[in-house]
Amino acid sequence: MYILSDKISFPPVNLTSPEGIIAVGGDLSVERLLLAYKSGIFPWYNEGEPIIWYSPDQRMVLFPKKLKVSKSMRQLIRKRTFKVTYNISFNEVIANCKTMNRKGQEGTWITTEMQQAYIKLHELGFAKSVEVWLDNELVGGLYGIDLGNIFCGESMFSKTSNASKIAFIFLVEKLQKENYKLLDCQVYNNHLASLGAEEITRTEFLKYLPK
Repeated sequence: MYILSDKISFPPVNLTSPEGIIAVGGDLSVERLLLAYKSGIFPWYNEGEPIIWYSPDQRMVLFPKKLKVSKSMRQLIRKRTFKVTYNISFNEVIANCKTMNRKGQEGTWITTEMQQAYIKLHELGFAKSVEVWLDNELVGGLYGIDLGNIFCGESMFSKTSNASKIAFIFLVEKLQKENYKLLDCQVYNNHLASLGAEEITRTEFLKYLPK
């Protein structure tokens, strides 16, 4: 296993383990995080553990034009029950993602250290959020890293039915209008697959990253 030093660097992705782990250790500095995302790498670990960096061989992505929106969701969106905003309440969104109870999970992988690091990335213009409001209350949202041609989704939350799905659809439609190449969803899950996301190889994914 590759142990990171203070030097801001990562090993070649061909050294990734079968589980998708490329390195352990290091820090969550702005410089290291940006290098990671531009290299197809992301941090994922629990409180009390060393930082674990991943670059899975199968990458879950959504090409914006392949977004699937059900007829019922289209009808819900047209009702305008929810208000959607972009990048105006980042700190609230990541705080909710951190504390949201998730089925089948104990605790959260968004550590306090990670929360602070992504807030710093937001202040520098790299981390962005989508917010969903109901009667002026924040009821859903998501956040991720904007690389200019790719948006790397990190986490989402929902306090009421369909709120996070509305945030996701809003984001993808925005990315499509702005000619983004893809939305990085990192690892497979059924919910994202139902919205049109698919797995591609790491080799193919890396071709889309900014040089």
